[in-house]
Amino acid sequence: MRLVAETLRPATPRVRYNFEMPLSATIENLPEATAIVTLQGPMTLGSSLKLIDSQINAAIADGITHMVIDLTAVDYVDSAGLGMLMYTYGTLNGKNGSLRLCGVAKRVMSLLQLTKTDAVLTIDRTRSESLTALQK
Repeated sequence: MRLVAETLRPATPRVRYNFEMPLSATIENLPEATAIVTLQGPMTLGSSLKLIDSQINAAIADGITHMVIDLTAVDYVDSAGLGMLMYTYGTLNGKNGSLRLCGVAKRVMSLLQLTKTDAVLTIDRTRSESLTALQK
């Protein structure tokens, strides 16, 4: 009987990289002190959220009093993102303005409902619904 030694190769571990896109925003100024902020990516603690928060606050400081934040391309919000939304709401409310959210994904809506912020924030299905409501 002859024994044959098998050469065993160690299993190559599969490395998975989880690169999430950073949060990005475009701010479109409209007439009557109104702006639409379109967000894309996860609203999570980090430099992207901080930068966008400062851009939103700069727009408010420049005279924006009515804002629509379009969350259509946002699939996740953590406590920092929720805090930014609530701070923006409070700032605009303090200037007799308004904040409307639109395009809220189910997962994000679940967070808003769990934290009861859906009772404070005005949420529309679409951007056009939000803009129509602001014109009234």
